[in-house]
Amino acid sequence: MDTTPAKPQLREQFRNVIRVNHYSIRTEKTYWYWIRYFLRYHRMRHPLEMGPAEGSEFLTWLAVSRQVAAATQNQALNALVFLYGKVLGRPLCDIGDTVRAKRPARIPTVLTHSEATQIIGLLPEPHKLIASLMYGSGLRVVEACRLRIKDIDFDRQIITVRSGKGDKDRITLLPASLIEPLCARRARIQRAWREQDAFYQCDASLPYALRRKYPNAARALE
Repeated sequence: MDTTPAKPQLREQFRNVIRVNHYSIRTEKTYWYWIRYFLRYHRMRHPLEMGPAEGSEFLTWLAVSRQVAAATQNQALNALVFLYGKVLGRPLCDIGDTVRAKRPARIPTVLTHSEATQIIGLLPEPHKLIASLMYGSGLRVVEACRLRIKDIDFDRQIITVRSGKGDKDRITLLPASLIEPLCARRARIQRAWREQDAFYQCDASLPYALRRKYPNAARALE
């Protein structure tokens, strides 16, 4: 009887490798989206049956036929480089004939402080507080939404960002104007959590193996 374990599917191989390398969940989803797009474009051929020529053809099609932005084409390229280099062990050595999407030279639109505060003031809570954190502390959307009570130091007026871009931690400033609304928000959350409000009984996001190590941490107040 053959006891050789079945070879994992490409999706499982990809997931295992990208998580061992500690890429973010958003990067994992984005990369897999482009890998699936690449496979569908080539009529579901296995990537081991293809190489730089097929990769170049796909990226050129994105730029010429789909007219994607340069950043979008680079994202697809990074996904293919990861797939072949990290997952399959066959790096894409030469895709030099790829038509690259051009990045237009445009002057960025920058809101004045008055314009930014006016827009933020039109938002309902808690979106207003989230946007204020992004504007005042330089947090990204995911960082602001995943912010934990324990990561806000009101005395020193700093915020500790855990597992930010590139899986790096960093410290940023907490604007004095946000201390009062954040304290009020914290008090409401603590009260609702103690009253077992159904909205606050859902699990929080935990990185890597913490959910297994601390089964109750996902629903702890802090």
